[in-house]
Amino acid sequence: MEEKEALFKYLLRLGDNAAILGHRLSEWCGHGPELEEDIAIINTALDLLGHARSFYTYAGEVEGKGRTEDDLAYLRKEREYSNALITETANGHYGDTIARQFLFDQFNYLLFSELVHSQDETVAGISAKAVKEIRYHLRRSTEWTLRLGDGTEESHDKIQQSFNELWSFTADMFDQDESDEVIIAAGIGPDLNSIYTVWREKVKAVLTEAT
Repeated sequence: MEEKEALFKYLLRLGDNAAILGHRLSEWCGHGPELEEDIAIINTALDLLGHARSFYTYAGEVEGKGRTEDDLAYLRKEREYSNALITETANGHYGDTIARQFLFDQFNYLLFSELVHSQDETVAGISAKAVKEIRYHLRRSTEWTLRLGDGTEESHDKIQQSFNELWSFTADMFDQDESDEVIIAAGIGPDLNSIYTVWREKVKAVLTEAT
């Protein structure tokens, strides 16, 4: 696989992750558990949609076929999306949403912390801006995980079940294919295997504290 094709696929995956999760979170608009949280979760959705726009725009430039960010976001068939499956899981109750967000935020933060060093200047530039927002997303989802996990008996049981059900989706975030091999070799993106161990350690530490 040529580097141009691999980069296009890689950019779509980054854009798809952000776009799909951003749309899922937007479904909470007007339905958050409290006004401040309603605003916070929609701001997270807007951040993610901003990341998606940047990656889709660059993907269109790399592809060179005149497709815009809107074309790539909305005019592909469902099987052409390459987002991690966890990003499209149902919102469920608020514990489900927080568990999903925490697991993905931890992955996303580690990934973008590496992407800021990408040999591709555009990827590095987008990531340098995005990682500041993702750091906030992670802090917020971590705080809510601790609040619900170590809160009442009901909140503990609910978010425990949420993590039980979502855990099977986590391995998919680290799947790699031929395009990843090209991206890694070109110094554009990191080997996700190197992130996985750190991700597990950080997730385990928070879940342990959250009981």
